[in-house]
This record gives sequence, structure tokens and C-alpha cells, in this order.
Amino acid sequence: MNEHSNTINQDDLPGDFAIWIFIFAEMLAFGVLFVAYAFTRAQNIELFNASQLTLNRTSGAINTLVLITSSYFAVRGVEAIKRGLNQQCAHWLTGAFLLGGVFVGIKMVEFQSKFAADITMSTNNFYMFYLSLTFFHFMHVLMGMVILAVIIMKARRGGYSAHDYVGVETGASFWHMVDFLWIILFPLVYIIR
Repeated sequence: MNEHSNTINQDDLPGDFAIWIFIFAEMLAFGVLFVAYAFTRAQNIELFNASQLTLNRTSGAINTLVLITSSYFAVRGVEAIKRGLNQQCAHWLTGAFLLGGVFVGIKMVEFQSKFAADITMSTNNFYMFYLSLTFFHFMHVLMGMVILAVIIMKARRGGYSAHDYVGVETGASFWHMVDFLWIILFPLVYIIR
């Protein structure tokens, strides 16, 4: 048996290995928050169920579709650059970036409606988790958009090639993490009762 067969080869991961250390650290942080949410919810089911009904599930569902679609665009961007198509890569990633902007816009409307109703993190345990989890995720979306913008600009200038596309894969990997976290966060906070 090969001595390397039981280890992860960093060449098997898309993008720079350092992004995976960051992704795993972020997933761990969110995982701890998700477990804390579930534990606290189990102790306050009626409060959580009542507060959850004030959330806009339609906005959350639309944002889920928006991020899934944006991840598809990121995949297409990576596929394009692997064929050496910088402009096509930039177009796909621009689509992902713009959908990130749609997510941000919808989420800002949701936040505004809660603040207008005098709902804050100190209102109750549900809103503390809702606002902290969704704002933490919101900040990751913004960071992902900055990363995508940098990659788009470099791709438009021909900065990547069919042999040098690690930066595109790295940014796409981060973007997929943002999408994946929302796919867990949406049903956990908006749907599961």
C-alpha cells in the first residue's frame, strides 16, 4: 500500500492550499455557532418558533437560489480559465459577483425591516442568533465579492492562463464555501421548526 494513500494531497484540492485552511477554520466557527443555535433552540422552542415566523422565508429562499446560481457561474468561470478563456472567465465571474450583490441587497432589506421593528440582538435569543449568524455570513459574502472583483479585473487583463489559474480556483473555492454555509443556515434558521 502506498504511504500517501491515506493522506490528502494538497494538489488534489482546487486553488491554493492556504484557502482550505481558512475554509476549514471558517466552517468550524460556523459549525460551533450552528450547534449553539440548535442547543439554545432546544431549550426555547416556543420562543424560537414564534420569532422565526417573523422572518421572510421567501427572501431567504430567493437568496438560496441566488447563491446556488452564483456558485454555478463560478464553476463555469473556472472551466473557462482552464481552457485559457480569460474574457469568458471574467464574464462568468461577473455574473457570480452580480448575484452576490443581489444577495446583499435582499439581506439589507431584511436587516432594515428588523431594525425598523426595533428588533436587535438583545431582543431575545432567537434574534441574537439570527442577526449574528446572518450578519457574519453577510460579511463573508462581501469578502467573497471583493475576492471575485480582484479576480475579474486580473482575468480581464489576461492575468490567468490554461496553465496558471490557481487564483481563480482559490476565489471560487471561497465563494462555494459562502454558498454552502447559506445552504445550511437558511433551513436551520428560517425553516426547521
